[in-house]
Amino acid sequence: MKINRYSKLSYLLLIPLCALLIAPSPQTNFSKLIKGPLRVHPRNPRYFTDDGIRAVYLTGSHTWSNLSDIWPEDSPNPFPWNAYLDFLQKHNHNFIRLWRWEFPKFQFKGMPVFYAEPQPWARTGPGVAKDGKPKYDLTKFNEAYFRRLRARVESAQKRGIYVSIMLFIWGEFWEYHPFNTENNINGINSNQRDYYTLKDPKVLALQEAYVKKVIDTVNDLDNVLYEICNETDASSTEWQYHLIRFIKDYESKKPKQHPVGMTIQAYGGRNATLFNSPADWISPNPEGGYRDDPPPNDGRKVVLNDTDHLWGEGGNPQWVWKSFMRGHNPIFMDRIVELTKGLIPWSARPPAKDIPQSEEIRKAMGVTRRLADRIELAKMFPKPELASTKYCLANPRKEYLVYLPPHTKEVQVDLSRAEGTLNVEWIHPIEGTTISSGTIKGGKVVSFTNPTLSDAVLHIFRRR
Repeated sequence: MKINRYSKLSYLLLIPLCALLIAPSPQTNFSKLIKGPLRVHPRNPRYFTDDGIRAVYLTGSHTWSNLSDIWPEDSPNPFPWNAYLDFLQKHNHNFIRLWRWEFPKFQFKGMPVFYAEPQPWARTGPGVAKDGKPKYDLTKFNEAYFRRLRARVESAQKRGIYVSIMLFIWGEFWEYHPFNTENNINGINSNQRDYYTLKDPKVLALQEAYVKKVIDTVNDLDNVLYEICNETDASSTEWQYHLIRFIKDYESKKPKQHPVGMTIQAYGGRNATLFNSPADWISPNPEGGYRDDPPPNDGRKVVLNDTDHLWGEGGNPQWVWKSFMRGHNPIFMDRIVELTKGLIPWSARPPAKDIPQSEEIRKAMGVTRRLADRIELAKMFPKPELASTKYCLANPRKEYLVYLPPHTKEVQVDLSRAEGTLNVEWIHPIEGTTISSGTIKGGKVVSFTNPTLSDAVLHIFRRR
């Protein structure tokens, strides 16, 4: 049986009206969206929960300069944090990675010299570091750094936005790193590779003291996640595993506990290392299809599928929907040139441009989140076998979401386990507009014809 009650033209004509009907209310109290710290959902571990019942789906745009100010000459140009939060809310996003820069001075090939401040440690001297400023005292913290960290996480919580605090980042510009002996007064002389291992107990003790300071700064907030390190090499495995356990142990004695994540090791790393880790959430590399055809999430970890680790800079709205239908949480490494022009290396030289399809990706993530909030996500599981497109998220007795990639004119959906009469609607994957397509009886395989001119999302459900 084929279901197609609306022509392509009628679908397009309905878009403006539908957009008005589904737009979020400007009176939404975003602070009430977060009910407590996240933990892995006990019945559907592909997602987090904040109350043990509802599944919390995470998606959003993150960008390099959203914690440390980054600028192309030695005169700080602050990142427009409040405008960034406005941008996230405009696109219905609820998650960011808060980026840490461990090197106060750096230069990517073919780009200007950049500076990054503040840093976690106090610059007391005596002596001058390689960047021309006072050397660091690694036993003393720069309180301004932690005040900023606290303020940004707290203000994000008031907007209903979760923040993953990046604790470390691969230090390829080691000449200026605080743990280079030329830059500190403590006699600490690590190097680019050993810093991310357990080799030096003195270095590890200072790292652990810093991690404790971060936790002490934000432990009372509910919107916190932690990420150990962005894109180290494979030699960091045991160091990362140690710090994951260290955070869990330290927070176990505090009022609140938060999820800890591990992201890809860019140099020789394997996704198996992430899945075998004690982390609550992971971000994989393209191995296994996470870029082009994400595998169904089997529930071993919450997966934040991040374009940063799949393309570096890239992505498309189809990837957003494929990830969502396979039980993942898609997030986007975003230049956001309207906010970061001149504040990141990639937008310092004209013409500054966004990553291709950025706005479509941002909108698609917002639509998936709106849909995730509307359905009973905790009861939905990736079921590729139920749809001919293989992109299906379903509670087989009562609700199905099916993604039709571009140029897919028809899809067969197995409704054999569905009970009673089901409603049918089509959703535009970027604009979020919807059209109703009547009802259908469950208990059989049904063929549906795509009423749109492009890709589409089919929603089949029994009203609650």
